[in-house]
Formats: sequence, structure tokens, C-alpha cells
Amino acid sequence: MSRFIAILAVGSILVACQNNTTPAANPSPSPSPHATVAAAVLQPGEVPTDLHACTGSGPIAGYLKNLQAADPTLAARLTQSWQELRARGALDAAISVFATDPSACAAELGVTAKFRAAASFIAVFADEGQAQRAWGAGILGFVPPAPDQVAPGMVRGTGTGLSASSWTYASASVRLACWRRSVFASLLVLTNLNAAQFKAATVAIDARLN
Repeated sequence: MSRFIAILAVGSILVACQNNTTPAANPSPSPSPHATVAAAVLQPGEVPTDLHACTGSGPIAGYLKNLQAADPTLAARLTQSWQELRARGALDAAISVFATDPSACAAELGVTAKFRAAASFIAVFADEGQAQRAWGAGILGFVPPAPDQVAPGMVRGTGTGLSASSWTYASASVRLACWRRSVFASLLVLTNLNAAQFKAATVAIDARLN
């Protein structure tokens, strides 16, 4: 549910004044602006100190351009995924990747067997309906599991601690969260990091998705 539901008056009280004038109505509070995607993704202070920001972290266009030089095949696949999100109404997106070794920066979402990494991707849409449909269709290829799908380490819905439109997965080396909050669709992937670090990262991001 949107955090920007305007406060509407359910009734009005007419006050008779001695000069027969009507008091000025109090203006309704204006909704707060949405966070920018660049500010909403995982930030440097929210990852372990031995993880360093990968070149290209920030607006999605810059990330894809940088990735093109390192791995054209991967860049083409992620570009296609981004174009699909654009077709579903995405207005903007940002990605941040942090890793203990620069070689992980060229891996998809920093996932490697040897190094520790944290990656987050957030897309913003014009309205919650678009964001919900895009989340349901899959974010960067990560499609929500079916309601009756059961697998070790997989949780769907409010049991994740995020929104009703969310799912998480945890294995020995990879932890993933994909969720929709307000007009945002978010993806977080941690590699070789622990459950407490995963929880802290999801909480930090989710708090900014207004």
C-alpha cells in the first residue's frame, strides 16, 4: 500500500462567524517525494569495510557501459533485462556492487565462488501497479516462486520481513531478496556474507523505499 495516501477530510464543519465569513480551509499535507534510485540502493557504509565499490556503480546506463568493456555477453543480457523493465514502465534504475576483489565486479551481480560481494538493483515506476506487475514478471530474470513452490531456503510474502510482494532465498554462499515496495522494485544479492549482514542490508534499503 502506498505511503503517500493523501489525508482526506471525511466531513466539514461550518462555523458561523460574527462577520459571516468562512474560515480558510487548512491545506492537505503534500506527499513526500520519492527517494531517487541512486540514493535507495545499497550504500558504501552499509557493507563490510573490506568490500569496495565497483566501477560503474550508480545509474544503470553507466553500469551497463562499464560492464560492456569487461563482459559484452553479460552486458547484453542485462541490457535486455533492463529494456524489458522499461517496457513495463520503469522510469529509472540504479545498481551498486561491492566486492573484496575487482574480478568479482565483472561477474553477474558480483556472484563468485571465491570472493565476498554485495549487489543491489532498484527500479522506479510511475505507479505501484506498474511496479507490482514488473516484480511479478521478474527483476533481472529473478521471477517470484509460485505460491505453492517449496524449496529449502526460500521464503515468500510477509514471512521475509519485507512486503507481501517479496521473496528471499538463502544458500550456503548466496542470499537473495527481491521485493516491491511503493513504486520501487528491488533486488539484493549477497555472496559469502552472513545472515546478519543480509538482514542489515535489506532493512537499510527497504527503509528508503517510500
